[in-house]
Amino acid sequence: MEPGNITRISKFLLLGFSVRPELQPLIFGLFLSMYLITVFGNLLIILAVSSDSRLHTPMYFFLANLSFVDICFTSTTVPKMLVNIQTQSNIITHEDCITQMNFFIIFSGLDIYLLAVMAYDRFVAICHPLHYKVIMNPRLCGLLVLVSWITSILHSLLQTSMVLQLSFCTEVEIPHFFCELNQLIQLACSDTFLNNLVMYLAAMLLAGGPLAGILYSYSKIVSTIIGISSAQGKYKAFSTCVSHLLVVSLFFCTSLGVYLSSAATQSSHSSATASVMYTVVTPMLNPFIYSLRNKDLKVVLKRIIGISLT
Repeated sequence: MEPGNITRISKFLLLGFSVRPELQPLIFGLFLSMYLITVFGNLLIILAVSSDSRLHTPMYFFLANLSFVDICFTSTTVPKMLVNIQTQSNIITHEDCITQMNFFIIFSGLDIYLLAVMAYDRFVAICHPLHYKVIMNPRLCGLLVLVSWITSILHSLLQTSMVLQLSFCTEVEIPHFFCELNQLIQLACSDTFLNNLVMYLAAMLLAGGPLAGILYSYSKIVSTIIGISSAQGKYKAFSTCVSHLLVVSLFFCTSLGVYLSSAATQSSHSSATASVMYTVVTPMLNPFIYSLRNKDLKVVLKRIIGISLT
């Protein structure tokens, strides 16, 4: 095949949920419901944090940022999938595919970094409570979020620029419901050694690093809680980080489970189905986890919901 016929690919086909036509309305309704719950729930968290001065603390500042990122994270994949189901077309243009991949990398990375930042916040609050306000000052909080954004954007630009250098043959069917970096690299006809090398190195550094930081923070938190003499003190200290620990466990266990299972089975369709857990389900559950385990947040949310209903 001549080079000109290899590189001029104008569209891809997303085949992640190419099931029987009679099931498409059910899938559409299910994902539309989950998407609306995700957006509404996370918007409530942002509104609650911004509207009540009692929640103007580092922990809630990071939570509001996480809620915003979760909305964007889900919005990069679900709306396009819903449009494809409604129009009965799996086509996505080359430009839209690269754009979707770019934003997916940005917001998935931000999810990881913000979870690591929140773990550090809980570490300082429990292990160094007397210095908490001094260490977690507004300047540092803003800087941590800014660095997370910059790192995610630079990483995304690196991966996107490398994908743009790849040549694609006539096989342009993506067995996924969104344009994922790994799937695009597998479809390329040109040499992908450098792309795979950079992808795995970035995963080790930019995902493994924050995960190691989270594990270190919680090892120190657990050792500090064990050293507290009273049972009430232990419960109070643990209750301040249990919501974050649940979210971290849900996100990392589902995402790691997806990639480990896909590597073991080599089934892209099963990987697409499993990917729903960390791309859709986890962002949807985050607001419930934080609100149900947090008295201050529940009070503000009840007041906001009460006002909106009156």
